Amino acid sequence: MAAAGGEEPDSDDGSEELVLTPLQLICSLEQAWLNEKFAPELLESKPEIIECVVEQLDHMEANLKRAKKGDLKVSIHHMEIERIRYVLSSYLRCRLVKIEKFFPHVLEKEKSRAKGEPSILSPEEFAFAKEYMANTETYLKNVALKHMPPNLQKVALLKSVPKPNLDSFVFLRVLKRQENILVEPETDEQREYTIDLEEGSQHLIRYKTIAPLVTSGAVQLI
Repeated sequence: MAAAGGEEPDSDDGSEELVLTPLQLICSLEQAWLNEKFAPELLESKPEIIECVVEQLDHMEANLKRAKKGDLKVSIHHMEIERIRYVLSSYLRCRLVKIEKFFPHVLEKEKSRAKGEPSILSPEEFAFAKEYMANTETYLKNVALKHMPPNLQKVALLKSVPKPNLDSFVFLRVLKRQENILVEPETDEQREYTIDLEEGSQHLIRYKTIAPLVTSGAVQLI
């Protein structure tokens, strides 16, 4: 993935690279940010988007340095840069909060993912999660567990740390029409049923029902 610029991408290696306009790139960042903000679980990592946004910000700041002083456009573009930086920082901070909150489950999911399946962690996030888990285990041993009887000096973090609540409800906007979405019953008296999600419609629905649609980009959490 790359942001469109003044030069043609080098395709000598035969690989196809998705080129986005700056507007499309920022929209992709905002979509990833909102999905991460409202999803109860940690979503797939988007390192390509992050890298391209950082490059785009550097390009925009370089352009501002060449602009005339006192030009109104400079102030407007500076505000836009700050807005993008806020969205980017909020997105990364949201992911770190989830990693800290669900770290054993995040690492277990990463460990058990199938070959070729996208990772939910960037390399940096994976290193952070492993270090956070090691530090947590060390802290528990030094502060509490070493004072316990020998048979109680181990703790299963997977059982001790709560899982993400995939049964929580989320608001969403449909970006692409979806048919025959299976909805689970709320009570034992109800039966499963299917619904169609019309493009542009908004819904309040259980997260795990539409989790695959969030991943595919068919719906946007709001």
